Amino acid sequence: MDYKAFFADVLDWIGQANQAAMKHGMESPDFWAWVTESTGGLCRKYQDNRLAIKQMMTLVEWLEEVYEARKGIKNDGAKEN
Repeated sequence: MDYKAFFADVLDWIGQANQAAMKHGMESPDFWAWVTESTGGLCRKYQDNRLAIKQMMTLVEWLEEVYEARKGIKNDGAKEN
């Protein structure tokens, strides 16, 4: 696997995720559909290499944590611990 190309794609994906979040909002099913489709596409691009799968799983978990933290702020008006 070309690790340099993969991590360049990961960096690009993070930028695209930020754009998709701004466009759709993280609470939108369209955003999460994009996340699902794009992470799967990136994994397939690298022949479902174990590193690619684990990296994309980590990024999805990160997005979920960001979403949950924002949801907590919106619901309570204050950050949850």
